[in-house]
Amino acid sequence: VQLQASGGGLVQAGGSLTLSCAASGRTFSSYAVAWFRQAPGKERDFVAAINWSGGSTYYADSVKGRFTISRDNAGNTVYLRLNSLKPEDTALYYCAARSGSYVASALRYAYWGQGTQVTVSS
Repeated sequence: VQLQASGGGLVQAGGSLTLSCAASGRTFSSYAVAWFRQAPGKERDFVAAINWSGGSTYYADSVKGRFTISRDNAGNTVYLRLNSLKPEDTALYYCAARSGSYVASALRYAYWGQGTQVTVSS
């Protein structure tokens, strides 16, 4: 599976963005997908994950209620809607995929996109 993340940009605090993770490969619908983010000088942190069908999702406490993950298996794309953005959400956002169920550990994901930058100004 090859992943391509896009949709990042510069936005003011309180604004919104939608990130996309486009996948290649006919078996994409069998993979769990997650978003992670990494700010300069910090570790890569889990943000949100979705199971293969889209029927189950999981969020980090820091984004719960503000971010929404969804997927379109027919279009081989996973989305992350970012609402009520805060300056502390500024980071490089990565999508990742793994076979089986989702987990919060980046080490358990075999496939990664290249990252898309989200910058939130105060």
